[in-house]
Amino acid sequence: MPKYIITGGPGAGKTSLLTELQELGYSVSEEASRQLIIEEVNKGSNCLPWIDLSAFAEKALERMRELYFAAPDNTVTFFDRGIPDIIAYLKAASIDPDAKYYQALFKCQYQSKVFILAPWESIYVNDSERWQTFEEAGRLYESIKETYEELGFELIELPRASTKERAEFVVAHIENLVSTTK
Repeated sequence: MPKYIITGGPGAGKTSLLTELQELGYSVSEEASRQLIIEEVNKGSNCLPWIDLSAFAEKALERMRELYFAAPDNTVTFFDRGIPDIIAYLKAASIDPDAKYYQALFKCQYQSKVFILAPWESIYVNDSERWQTFEEAGRLYESIKETYEELGFELIELPRASTKERAEFVVAHIENLVSTTK
């Protein structure tokens, strides 16, 4: 079954959207990076994106692979970010992603259509896992968008709307995609 990525810069409403999709009965996969940050902070580790992005990216890659292969095969699953996000974050930090990221992406076959949320200042909030300013979040969004396009994904930008309306937008798109492939 299809595995869709929902992406965008930090604080654009991805997690809220995924919660809404889960409430509608869809399978969702948590954001690997956010959970890793919590775990690494609790351990007192330096393996954090603002300290050692390369080491953090490697851990995030392994977690994303685990989440991908743990997703059920018999239903549509939505992922809070995908492997291309790691590549985009590395590029944004002027770190050249090595081949293992592209090899992992080849093994994790996400749907070619990816839902992306643009920066939205009125809903943006910092918290213990989201340290970036809104301007930095905007730059990361641009890197994410560029990376997905370079990798051949088709981006579907979600409207600035309520979480419920965004979820309806996503569901309408995937239902349309399924009906056009039958």
